[in-house]
Formats: sequence, C-alpha cells, structure tokens
Amino acid sequence: MIKSFLQTQEWLDFQKYIGRKTWRFDDGKIKANIIQHDLPFGKNYLYIPHGPEINFNVITGTINNEVAKFVAYLKNLAKDQKSIFIKIEPLDDKVPEAIHNLSTSWRIKRSVKEIQPHKTVVLDLQKSEEELLAEMHHKTRYNIKVAEKYGVVVKDSLSAGEAGKDLDTFWKLLKKTTKRDRFGSHSKEYYKKLVEYFQQGEMRVDLVLAYHQDKAVAGALMMTYGDICYYLHGASDYDARSMMAPYALHWENIKTLQASGCKFYDLWGIDSQRWPGVTRFKLGWGGREVEYSGSFDLPVSRFWYFTYKVARKVF
Repeated sequence: MIKSFLQTQEWLDFQKYIGRKTWRFDDGKIKANIIQHDLPFGKNYLYIPHGPEINFNVITGTINNEVAKFVAYLKNLAKDQKSIFIKIEPLDDKVPEAIHNLSTSWRIKRSVKEIQPHKTVVLDLQKSEEELLAEMHHKTRYNIKVAEKYGVVVKDSLSAGEAGKDLDTFWKLLKKTTKRDRFGSHSKEYYKKLVEYFQQGEMRVDLVLAYHQDKAVAGALMMTYGDICYYLHGASDYDARSMMAPYALHWENIKTLQASGCKFYDLWGIDSQRWPGVTRFKLGWGGREVEYSGSFDLPVSRFWYFTYKVARKVF
C-alpha cells in the first residue's frame, strides 16, 4: 500500500489548524483523510488527497462489501455537509477500480480538475553524487557549474532563525513566478502557517533560499516526511535567470538531504502541457517518473455538480 504525507494525522491536524473541517475514516482496512473545501454561494466539496488508502491484503471478505461501507459513509457525510461532490486522488490504481466496480447508481467520474499532480519525478538519494550527476541531462550538469561560476550561495533559512524575514522574501519571488508562469499559489498567510506548524516532529518544512551577492534569487519550500523530501513550492527571479540559481539550490539541497539520511527527493509534479518549463527543469535531474491514478469525482448533487462543471469552463 502506497503512503503519502497527505494521509497522515499530522496533515489532517494542519488542515484543521488553517480553518477547514476535517474527518478521519479508519476501520483498519480503509483509511482516508477527508477535508472540506469551500466553493462560492455557500457550497462545498469533500476532498481526499492521495487517498483513500485501501489495504487489499488484509481484506479477508469480499472487497466490494468493504468498499461499499466506505462509500456509504462518504455519501452520508456529504449529505450531512451539503457537499456537491467528493473528490478522490488515490495513489493506487486499484482504488478507483474498486469503487467503480460497485453495483450502485452513485458512479465515480474521472475529473480533469486535479488538485495534486498525477505525475512526478523521484530521485534516489541512496545513489552517490557521481551516479546522480551521471543520470542528469547534460544541460543540468552544465547549469550547476554556471551557478557555481556566478557564486550563488544556498542557505537554509529556517535553521538560521530568519523564518519571518525570509518568508517575506520567498513570497515576493513567488508572486513574480506565478505571474510569469501563469499558475496559482496559496496565500501568504497559508505559507506562514505551514512554516510555523511543521517545525518539529516527523513532518518538517524547510525554506531554502539561493543568493547572489546577498540578494535572494531563488527559493524552495520543502516537506520532509520519513525518508522522503517533497519539493512543494518553488520560486525564482526571472531577471537573474542567467545565473541558474535554481540549479545550485536543488543540487545543494540534494547533498544536504543525502547527508541527513534522506533516501528520496520527490520533485512533486510534472505536466508538459500545463507547465512545460518546470517539467523540463525537473526531468533534467534524471530520476524515476511516477504516474498515479489521477483525479476522480463522486457527485452527490447532480444539479449542483453539473453547475459547478459549467462554471469552471466559463470562468
């Protein structure tokens, strides 16, 4: 069974901390973090990130019966909360198949709207630096050297005790990046709470910045969970693009993670259609491409679900 930090109790507690309603389903066979996301006009939907997790190996009876109980729970919860639909984004391909196979009129539908990307690149940090360099695209190796030539310096902001100040710096870089690359981001307050909340424990957030002559030119927010580090959010100064600072940032981060005993570095999302530049950057590091099931919706109110889909196309 594939696991994700998005299905931990810690992540659910964080969602509650930032003001969202949450529920936890766990019968020993099926587990799911359920998070309510608000929509306009007082509507909402329920979201299960990287889940549900179904342990098919411990289900001794009919799988349909176990899954049917879980789906019934979701249906009742959604009706109680007046939710339009339930969105699931499982990591295991067998999960949507098991729900689809239920003999019920409440059918699962594949969704084009993804919250978490369904493809990523994962680097194996158990390999030596020489092996990792050999697996990179030659332009990635070259750009690491370019950044070294410019004297780009990488610092872990949180360990230096400059979290508040450096988060402001990261936010300014992020605003420029989202405008340039046309993708959305969370609010500044969200990042502030993320950094504040995950400072101790098994899950930890780090903010790393790359500098050229004392000016921040690139940054990254990362989550470490167990032996995996996830590159969640990144930003860079387009005016300083010739310095190749993001390459120095990630190469130094890779070496730091190796020294700390971290085994894998998940670059967290590629999509050649939506983010061609970001995807080329991430693929250039080598690593293993991983593809998950994708996004699926379980409509609760057919009318409002149809309205929601139409509104998304229009706006």
